[in-house]
Amino acid sequence: MTDKVVRIGGASGFWGDAARATPQLLNSDGLDYIVYDYLAEITMSIMARARAQDETRGYALDFVTAAMKPNLATIAARGIKVISNAGGVNPLACAEALRGLIAEQGLDLTVACVVGDDLMAAAEQFEAAGTAEMFSGEAFPPASRLQSINAYLGAFPIARALGLGADIVVTGRCVDSAVTLGACIHAFGWGRDDLDQLAMGSLAGHILECGPQATGGNFTDWEQVPGMANMGYPIAEISPDGSFVCTKPANTGGLVNVGTVSEQMLYEIGDPQAYMLPDVICDFSTATLSQVGDNRVRVAGATGRPAPDTYKVSATYADQFRGGTYMTFYGIDADRKARALGEAVFEASRNVFRAAGLADFSETSIELIGAESQYGSFAETSGSREVAMKIAAKHPDAAGIGVLLKEAVGLGLATPPGLSGFAGGRPKPSPVVRLFSFTVPRDSVNVRILLNGDETACDEAYGQPPDPASITRPPAPAKATAEPDTTVPLVALAWGRSGDKGNKANIGIIARDPAYLPYIYQTLTEEMVGERFAHFLEDTGPGKVERFLLPGSNAINFLLHEVLGGGGVASIRNDPQAKGYAQLLLSCPIPVPTAIAEKLS
Repeated sequence: MTDKVVRIGGASGFWGDAARATPQLLNSDGLDYIVYDYLAEITMSIMARARAQDETRGYALDFVTAAMKPNLATIAARGIKVISNAGGVNPLACAEALRGLIAEQGLDLTVACVVGDDLMAAAEQFEAAGTAEMFSGEAFPPASRLQSINAYLGAFPIARALGLGADIVVTGRCVDSAVTLGACIHAFGWGRDDLDQLAMGSLAGHILECGPQATGGNFTDWEQVPGMANMGYPIAEISPDGSFVCTKPANTGGLVNVGTVSEQMLYEIGDPQAYMLPDVICDFSTATLSQVGDNRVRVAGATGRPAPDTYKVSATYADQFRGGTYMTFYGIDADRKARALGEAVFEASRNVFRAAGLADFSETSIELIGAESQYGSFAETSGSREVAMKIAAKHPDAAGIGVLLKEAVGLGLATPPGLSGFAGGRPKPSPVVRLFSFTVPRDSVNVRILLNGDETACDEAYGQPPDPASITRPPAPAKATAEPDTTVPLVALAWGRSGDKGNKANIGIIARDPAYLPYIYQTLTEEMVGERFAHFLEDTGPGKVERFLLPGSNAINFLLHEVLGGGGVASIRNDPQAKGYAQLLLSCPIPVPTAIAEKLS
């Protein structure tokens, strides 16, 4: 195993990320790899629709046109390897587009393509087998409504492609962190039994996969972050044992500190001791983070357990229709006026439904942005004088949503005073795209590498059934010696970051000082968090909010089930991805001793 430190830059966190990331990273000396993550569940359905209309589409076009085309010559000259899941639902077309650009520019670069994740051809088999959704138990959707079915592939095929001589590796659906872990496996020769190294490489990938979210984006202490307009993209300097330093290019905006990296570590995870990936089951609870220089944070200590014997599969399918609009009000009692109009729109729509023989709405929503509707019963304002109302609904028929949108405009002159505008032009009904998750045996997925006209099979049939009972949970933090006698807002004691996974949300809370953790842990119980989010949760019963402790980083992760109204584009909420949930929690009061409160003031 080499002693070399491998430097990997993360240039994309979603489809549409800034094009400046690639040249910015190329200006950083000593880079070995640039990795790109473009895919989310909804992205797959969008790409599937694009491919249905044009068989040459279905991948992240801007990876080819904006990230690669202007930078291929520099990438070739510096010998930097590129790994991306930009292939989406059509990795072959993406690879061919890259090869065309390489030929046009007269460069000597080899492109490999990892395929096998697309399982649409097996849709009828899954339906006939009675495949159930892994969380809700729902029946498999009819094949006619499916838009995509993709297994989450792992990192070893990527490493294999690099070993075969690829300069650029394009994949379809793989786990986000696999593009980084694949580079590590190739560079260090890690095997399937190097579980702690695989876990650390996956954690490095998890830190890089959302681009500047690790370098100051979405950071709790946002006012400390300089240069937002030129935010630096993250670089991981990874050692053979898997430990790494997170940093960013010189002369860029942003901030890399324990808080920014800790927040990203907790972003969009569930049980931190069972972060399940195709190549390893990670335990992040023991990971430690330390500041080792300006904009340099060292991460170490995550551990791994054997990979699962199944692949997780995500299908997307059309189910009903959705639509809505934003309206702005200002003036006396703007919030009450806006809500009155919203309720009138639904009433008028139902009058039309009855006359036309249409079904009722399956779900409706009125949210008053500016009146603290997101806070539920913990709102602290009343009588807002300026609000934006989001009114939205779901209906079994597109015609029902059409009625809603027409009535929302048609009542514009019958409204209480203060209506000052609509958001954009008249919106249209759109299909609700829902997520259906399940697992398949690994040996049922035919993973291959296509390179220089040759096809190489990848033996991915390994792993073992996960055993949750084998997890040893850390003890609760020791009770603080000083008794609380005052309160401070949680944000004074902790950083926070939240995100989504389907219809679940997570909220990661990291103590700014280890001494604060006992007070935070004592107050933020599952019941208390459930009360704070009761207006979002479908069910506030036991088990709907779970709490997990990460003693290595002095952190707590909360997992909230069925809390996003379906999540993604299945939701009609203003925040269907829980991006602001941590902000809601950070305002809650935490009892502490006066000595701590005075130290913070």
